[in-house]
Amino acid sequence: MRIFFILIALVIIIKVEAQSSVLSRADSLYINGNYSKAIATYKTYNDQAEVYNKIARAYVAIGNYDLALTNYEASIKANSDGALVKYEYARLLSKTKQFKKAATVFNDLVNVDYKNPNYHYELGLVLDKLKDSTAINRYRSAYDLDKTHQKAIYKIAKYFLKKRKHSLAEDYIDKGLENYKNNVELISLKAQSYYLQEYYTKAQVWFKKLIDLGESSEFIHEKLSLCYSQNYEFELAIEQRKLALKFNPYNANALFVIGTYYEKLKDYVNAEKYIKEALTFKDVALGYEYQKLGVVLNRQNKYRAAIEAFEKAVKEDPENISYVFYIISTKDKFYADIDVKIKLYEDFKEKYPQSVYTQFAVARLAELKADKFLKQKE
Repeated sequence: MRIFFILIALVIIIKVEAQSSVLSRADSLYINGNYSKAIATYKTYNDQAEVYNKIARAYVAIGNYDLALTNYEASIKANSDGALVKYEYARLLSKTKQFKKAATVFNDLVNVDYKNPNYHYELGLVLDKLKDSTAINRYRSAYDLDKTHQKAIYKIAKYFLKKRKHSLAEDYIDKGLENYKNNVELISLKAQSYYLQEYYTKAQVWFKKLIDLGESSEFIHEKLSLCYSQNYEFELAIEQRKLALKFNPYNANALFVIGTYYEKLKDYVNAEKYIKEALTFKDVALGYEYQKLGVVLNRQNKYRAAIEAFEKAVKEDPENISYVFYIISTKDKFYADIDVKIKLYEDFKEKYPQSVYTQFAVARLAELKADKFLKQKE
């Protein structure tokens, strides 16, 4: 009888060791990234309730979220007190856009452990997705529980920035940067806050910090370019706009703006080049753009081409009298015949008697008639 019990004990020990070996092997496969084999091995383990959560994590790793959720649910049902599993489950629900279910689970976690700041933060994210205005309360609770919670600080600062409460936004940004001075999200908010308040010199400092930290995007380079242009630093503005253009090479507006910056620098050749390129990509009314091109061509004494540009501007916007006047003033420079010039201004004065440009036409007419009189005297 004694031998029988000894044999039973040995069998139990062997089985326990075998199962322990199965679990160790499955864990090793998971740690080394062999997730599918790890899943298959976990499924041979006798006590499935013990490994549902591990199977769920392995399914997450290979991107099978449906089976991951199924196993998380089985794990929670078998071990209802597992806060970590519930947390992972709720995050996966959020990731798979099941926001209402995720909110329910995160609410349960908050009720169980109210002092865990990340539960509040994650619940805030889900509420945001549900367009629930109380999301900000969760972020503030996370911050109250952990003054160094960078993600919560970012959400709060962004909330105040959207409300145009710049002082409050900057207070939170500064608190966050005290603990993590290279937080690019907070630095970006700081730059945007100054930019929105039209503090362009301050804004450019913070946009440059982003670039120094290796950040590069169309938004950053475009906004830094605009800051430089507001401070009349057009060469730097052009440099940044060209960097922005790399992200969107067919951005007609960016090309046009670069052209206007070259115009400010009196580099009319490049101004013409970029404005012409912008016109090839624009598919909206182009009156103003053609007018700018005409001005740039005039600066280079390309009067015939300038007249053509202004005529295109008129076709785009026939009601804009300024474009008509640009044509006349350019023809004034281009034509040699003084009588033709006089006729142009007289016709304009007759057609647009109430225009603000009529006074210029009258003044120019007086000059031309005086010149004609003097030449007749010679």
